[in-house]
Amino acid sequence: MARSHIAAALAVACFGLLIAFHLISQFGLPNVGFFHFGHGRVEVTAVPNQIPFGPAASRPTTSKDGPAYLLGVGKADITGPVVEINLMGYADPSQVGTGLRQRIYSRAFIVGEIDKPKQRSLYLVLDTQSGDTAVRHGILEGLKELGSEYEFYGKSNVAVTGTHSHSGPGAWLNYLLPQITSKGFDRQSYRAIVDGALLSIRRAHEALTPGYLSVAETQIHDANINRSPYAYLANPDQERAKYQYDVDQTMTMLRFQNARDGKDMGVLTWFPVHGTSMLGNNTLISGDNKGVAAMLFEKDINSSGEQSGEFVAGFSQANVGDTSPNVLGAYCEDGSGEKCNFEDSTCGTGSKRNKMCHGRGPMFRKKDQGASSCFEIGRRQYVGAKALYLAMITNSKPLKGPVRSLHTYRDFSNMTVRHPNGSMINTCPAALGYSFAAGTTDGPGAFDFKQNNTGSPNANPVWSVVRNFLREPSESQKACHAPKPILLDVGEIDRPYLWTPNIVDIQLFRIGQLLVIVSPGEATTMAGRWWKESIARSASSLSLISPDDNNKGPIVVLGGPANSYTHYIATEEEYNIQRYEGASTLYGPHTLNAYINITTSLLPFLASASPAGDLPPGPNPPIHTNISYNFNPSVRFDLAPFFKKFGQVLTDVLPAYRRGETAYVTFVGANPRNNLRLEGTFAAVEHHSHGTWRRVRDDGDWDLIYRWRRTSTVLGTSEVEVRWEVGEDDGVKGGLYRIRYYGDRKGFGSGKVEGFEGVSGIFRIE
Repeated sequence: MARSHIAAALAVACFGLLIAFHLISQFGLPNVGFFHFGHGRVEVTAVPNQIPFGPAASRPTTSKDGPAYLLGVGKADITGPVVEINLMGYADPSQVGTGLRQRIYSRAFIVGEIDKPKQRSLYLVLDTQSGDTAVRHGILEGLKELGSEYEFYGKSNVAVTGTHSHSGPGAWLNYLLPQITSKGFDRQSYRAIVDGALLSIRRAHEALTPGYLSVAETQIHDANINRSPYAYLANPDQERAKYQYDVDQTMTMLRFQNARDGKDMGVLTWFPVHGTSMLGNNTLISGDNKGVAAMLFEKDINSSGEQSGEFVAGFSQANVGDTSPNVLGAYCEDGSGEKCNFEDSTCGTGSKRNKMCHGRGPMFRKKDQGASSCFEIGRRQYVGAKALYLAMITNSKPLKGPVRSLHTYRDFSNMTVRHPNGSMINTCPAALGYSFAAGTTDGPGAFDFKQNNTGSPNANPVWSVVRNFLREPSESQKACHAPKPILLDVGEIDRPYLWTPNIVDIQLFRIGQLLVIVSPGEATTMAGRWWKESIARSASSLSLISPDDNNKGPIVVLGGPANSYTHYIATEEEYNIQRYEGASTLYGPHTLNAYINITTSLLPFLASASPAGDLPPGPNPPIHTNISYNFNPSVRFDLAPFFKKFGQVLTDVLPAYRRGETAYVTFVGANPRNNLRLEGTFAAVEHHSHGTWRRVRDDGDWDLIYRWRRTSTVLGTSEVEVRWEVGEDDGVKGGLYRIRYYGDRKGFGSGKVEGFEGVSGIFRIE
C-alpha cells in the first residue's frame, strides 16, 4: 500500500481530530456511518503476447486418474460508490472518485471433499486493496443468515483476499489509520463489498458439482520488477544465489474441471505484482492490472462455448510486497531524465527529495493516468495464464488428498517465538517508521521523508512534534522496533478506536498436495520465499504430504493481503535497511519469523487425521463498523438545470468515428451514489443489427468510461460524460451505434430515488 501523501494524512489526523472534537462539543456526535492439483510443473517461456482471443485449441480432457472433489465457482459485482469517496491505496485525500473505468468483482472458489461435506475451503479474490477484519466479519455474519445450507463455511475455511488494486473505492476498512484519508467509514462502500462477496459465494455454492483439480506453473518475465532492489540485496548472498531474479516470476494456476462434462469451470492463479499501474492521479474506479487480466481471460473462455457454466478467472496476489508493475524502472520526473538514486529513490543533489521519483510502466509516455500501462500489464498476465492453461490440457496431474483448513488469531503486540539461530525473540506493538511516509516509486510521498532511513529520523523535527502529539513511543517500544525510527506508534493508539491491528489472522489451506498460506500482510519477495520454503520443509518432515511419482513434495503458494491488513512483512535484513517495506513492517524486525514459527507449528492440523482437540480460536479482534465515524456527506438531492431534464444530451456524438478514435457524449446527470447499479451498468454501447439494438459494451468493459462531474453543489446539478475508446483491433464491427446512460436522481424534499435514461444520437463506425 503506497502512502504517497502520508504527511497530509498526519495533518488530518492531528488537526482533523481537534476539529472533530470541537464539532462534537458544539453539535454532538457525528453520524457514525449508518447509511445504507498431482503436481505437473509446466515451463512455458513468456511468449511474445501472441495468444489469440478466442476459443481454446481443444477441450481439456477429464483427469480420470485423480479423485473427484466438490467444486464451485462464482462471481459478483462489488463496485461501491464511484464518486465523492477517496480511492483506497495511495492514501491521498485529494484522490477522490469521479467515475468508473471498470467494475470490480468478488470471485469465489469452493473446494470440498465429496464424502465429507464439512471439509471444504472457500477462497475469495476481491478486486480491493486487501482483505479486512470488518469485511470478513460481515461476510461470516452474512453466511450465518443464509441458513443451515451454508453452515459449512466459517472462520476456519473462509479466506478473504484482495488483489491489491489501488483504484477501488475506500472508506470500508475496520481500523482508523486507513480511514483518515477516506474521511471515515462509509457503510454504502462497505456493504457493496460484503453483499457482493456473499452473492459470489451463493453462486459458487449453488454451482457445486463433482470435479477435478490440477495445478501447474509458468514463468512470466515481463510483468513485474523489484522496486526496492537495494533492500533485497541486503539478504544473505547464499539465499539470493538460489534465485535467478529479485522478484518471483512464477505464476501458479489451479484449474477447476467439471467431472460431468469434462469442461472447465474456472482457474485460480497466484502471481505477485502491485496493483499500482493506475497512477495516484487516477480518479476512475477499476480492478487495476489484475482486473484487466481476469476480464480478458473470462471473456476469452466464455466466448468459446467450451466452458461449464460461467467461467470464473481469479488472479490472486502472492508475495507482492516489493514488486512493481512499472517495469521500465524508476526515473526522475524533474526534466533530468536520470534514474532515481539507488539507495533511497530520491532525485536531485543537495537537499534530495523523493517526490519526483516515479516508476514507469510500459506505456508511460501516454498521459492517461496509467490506463494504457495498466491494460498492458494485465494483458501480459492474461497471455502467460492462457499459455499455461493450454499447456495444462496435456501436461498436468490432478491434485490428490484431503481438504483441510485452519484459522486462529494471535496477538502480535508481544509474542515470544524462537529465532532460526535458536534464541528467543519478541514481536512489538504495531508501529510505522519514517520511511513509511516516504512512499514508494509507485507512489512517492511528500515533504522531506526518504526511504532507507534508520537510526535518528532524517526529516524535519516538526514531524517528531506531530508524532508525540498523537503518542510518543516509549523507550521499550523504540528498542523493540530498532533500527526503525518510529513515526506513528499506531499499535498503541486507541482513541477514538484502534488505528491498526495487533490481533492478526493466521490461516492455512490444504487441498491435496497444495498448501496455501493466507497472509494478512504484503510479504516481500524474499520473505515470501522463506515462508513458503519453511512451510514446504516442515510439511515434508511431518510426512504431511508424501512425494509424488516425480519426487515432488508439497506445492506452496502465498495469497494475500487477506482477512485483515497488517501492512508489510519484510525479512530481518530488509527491515534493517528501512526502506518503505521495512518501515511498514508493523511488529518489529522479527515479524516474519513470528509468522513462520506460528504457521509451521500449526501444520499438524492440516493432516488427514488432525490432532485431538480443536485449534484454539485466539483473541477476537475488535469490530468497529458500528462505532466508526463518517465525515463523507450523503447525497442531499439532484436537480436538472433550468429548462433541462435528466438524461438530456448536452454534447452529442459526431456522425461517424474511425477505429482508434473516441466517441463521447455528455448528459444531464445525477449522483451515481443514489444507486450503485450493482450487477448492472451506468453506461452502455448499443449496436444496430437486423432491426434491433443490441448491447455490446457496458461498465465491465475497459474501453467504456463513465465520468461524473458536479456542476453546482448548491443547486444539486451535475453532468455525466460517457466515452467509448473504439479499438483498432478489438473486433468492433462497422455499422450504426449509440450510447445509453442509466441514472438515478434523488428528489428534492422527498428524497425519493427514481431512475431515468439518456440516449445519444446515432453514429457510424467506419
